[in-house]
Parts: sequence; structure tokens; C-alpha cells
Amino acid sequence: MNKLTGYLVIFLISITAHSQDIAVLHYKGGGDWYSNPTALPNLIKFCNQNITTAISNKPKTVKPESADIFQYPYIHMTGHGNVFFTDQDAENLQNYLLSGGFLHIDDNYGMEPYIRKELIKVFPDKELVELPVSHPIFSSQYSFPQGLPKIHEHDGKRPQALGIINEGRLIVLFTFESDLGDGWENPEVHNDPEEVRLKALKMGANIIKYAFEN
Repeated sequence: MNKLTGYLVIFLISITAHSQDIAVLHYKGGGDWYSNPTALPNLIKFCNQNITTAISNKPKTVKPESADIFQYPYIHMTGHGNVFFTDQDAENLQNYLLSGGFLHIDDNYGMEPYIRKELIKVFPDKELVELPVSHPIFSSQYSFPQGLPKIHEHDGKRPQALGIINEGRLIVLFTFESDLGDGWENPEVHNDPEEVRLKALKMGANIIKYAFEN
């Protein structure tokens, strides 16, 4: 059994046992990986109520070098600043993603230049590409005919959904200039109108559904 096959076996066993858990990535580099603490619990609640998931109420925390990462079909990553992957982190993340995992990176404004550099370590032969509005992630449950919604304004740039695709499957999603996680947070945190929060939650549900089913 080669190394990748071994990881695939671990992944399939773990997904069977823990398919309704999702996790936050605790990465190195000093960035605030823990930001938006109410975001994922609110998204989980929305998904469980609206798209027939049964996700554990409290998201887990996992480090990129850990074998535990193979337990989760969806890993969430966010923050405002620096990100650093060791060679071990990069290899483990690559094996996880190629074995069927899904990484959603939601830029909380400021992490974009760092994550681009670190993703090259994970996939030196692949690039982030902008997803067309026809991509199924924009219609897996709710329809977003214009693509990724704009939730928070920072500097007037348009929202972008960027991805890394392997053999036709989206394995890394980088949501940029959108701030979905801010829209998932408790309403009093950012005082967003309900329609803005609902838009963010629906897009989040699309992402979860895609990650669970592909």
C-alpha cells in the first residue's frame, strides 16, 4: 500500500464515522485563525435546519499537520493576517485534499497575499482560478446567478470565488472580498441587515452541500 492509498483508506474510514463533523484549521504564522467565533456555529444551525444535514453543533479544531484532518469532509480557514505552512503541513493538506477533502478559505480581509504564497507549497503545479457563475457551488442548494455575494465592503473590489480544481472536483475554495464569515456571525456583531446575513448563510450552505456531496 503506497502512502496516498493509505491516506485514502484513513479518509474513507474517518468520513464514514465522522461525516457530520466540520472543523476550523488552526494554522501557524500568527494569523487569527480563531476569528469570527460565532460564524460556523450559526452556519451549522442554518444547514441543519434547511438542507437536511446533521452536523455536530460545535465545530472541531484541527491542525494542518494532524492525521485528524482526515475525519472531516469540510475544513474552514479564516483570518486577517499571516499564514505559514511547514513542509509537513503542506504534504498532509495535499494528501487530505486529493483523498476527497475540501478546504474553504474565507478571507476575513488581509490574508490574501499570505495564503496565495502558502498554497503554492501545497500544490506547486496548480493555480487558483476564478470560478465561473455556472459552477455548481453557486446552485447546489440556493441560486446565486451572479456568483459570490458581497457581504462586507472594504475597498470597493468585487467579490471573487477562486478555486483549485483536481480531476474536475473543486478541492480548495478561496472566497475573497466577500467576508462570508462576517455575515454568518451573530447579528449584533456587525449589525448586518437580515437579508445580508441570509445571503451569506445561503451561500455557506451551498458550500457545505458541495463539500459533503463531491
